[in-house]
Amino acid sequence: MTLIVSPLRHVPDLLAARKPSHVLTLLAPEISPPSCPGFAADRHLKLQFNDIIAPMTGLIAPDPLIVQAILEFGDAWDGAQPMLVHCSAGISRSTAAAYIIACERMGAGSEDACAARLRSAAPSATPNSLMVAIADEVLERGGRMVAAIAGIGRGADAFEGTPFDIRVDP
Repeated sequence: MTLIVSPLRHVPDLLAARKPSHVLTLLAPEISPPSCPGFAADRHLKLQFNDIIAPMTGLIAPDPLIVQAILEFGDAWDGAQPMLVHCSAGISRSTAAAYIIACERMGAGSEDACAARLRSAAPSATPNSLMVAIADEVLERGGRMVAAIAGIGRGADAFEGTPFDIRVDP
């Protein structure tokens, strides 16, 4: 099973070249989600919230409902074809969502391995810490997801990430 993580601008090319079965779009409310022809609503989840790690007036923070939607979408994916996960820059929201799906799929105890795979595949990955903390609670990981992401540290500075793959099987 492969998750493709990408910034928004690479979505059309990745749809054509990689033929994912599912698309997870994570964008700010003011950004229009990309058109993904041929993807029914059950195969293209569009979540719109800001890339923030604490509540801020006028912005939408990630919350348990958003994380639960990501988990449910991940559960509905059979993994036969890749899933494309993207946000604006491919650095924070999309890497957090990929990490969350990977941890859920690989099970309790996989947190460090998933974080290491993420860092190896994407030097600029800096997963949204609020999304990870919420998922840690929802998945009852006892702080292991948060600790694993803290352990890999902040990613390399970048305006935009480079598309990458992360395997979500043992």
